[in-house]
Amino acid sequence: MASLSLLRIANPTRIPTLPHPLRSTLPTPTLRRFTPHLKPLKISASASSTPVPDRLISAAAYFFPLFNGLQYGSFLFQQYPRILGPILGPILPFFNAYRSIPYASYVAFLALYVGVVRNEGFSRYVRFNAMQAVVLDVLLVVPLLIQRIFSPGRSGIGFNLTVIGYNFLFCFVVTCFVYSLVHSVLGKTPYLPFVADAAGRQF
Repeated sequence: MASLSLLRIANPTRIPTLPHPLRSTLPTPTLRRFTPHLKPLKISASASSTPVPDRLISAAAYFFPLFNGLQYGSFLFQQYPRILGPILGPILPFFNAYRSIPYASYVAFLALYVGVVRNEGFSRYVRFNAMQAVVLDVLLVVPLLIQRIFSPGRSGIGFNLTVIGYNFLFCFVVTCFVYSLVHSVLGKTPYLPFVADAAGRQF
């Protein structure tokens, strides 16, 4: 060992380099670079970049599911008329005008879906919000279909479940409306649960 060390110092070029006893001499395979899964881009807008007309159109679109969802508040209206009356009072003129139009729900649906969502003349921000309003309104039809199929009646456990479902849906619709209205007025993009993903797939 001592002679080997001396030989290395004296003439290191003549001594071959030995492989490390614990290091593999096989070629190292090339590792594939890991690319993380990228989530789909969200539609975002800041208050400074969103034009005022786009904000107003987006905000107005959410009145469509609200008007069709007020029917789920029938039990709460009977139970708390003095509380809900003043709160919903400002929108009652618009609601009465909406209900006075024959087939208002179908007209509003076609106006939003064909006239706004499928109209590329509007910005992506407006079209996304209009699509969210349409999807939310479509979801509100499902409980009515279920009720007609099972006919829970006016008493018993079926009626109690109907009351609970109506109260929940009414609170959900009002919450979505207030949240979306505030975000639209501020020029931000609202993302509603169970609705935003379905609306985003249309673009």
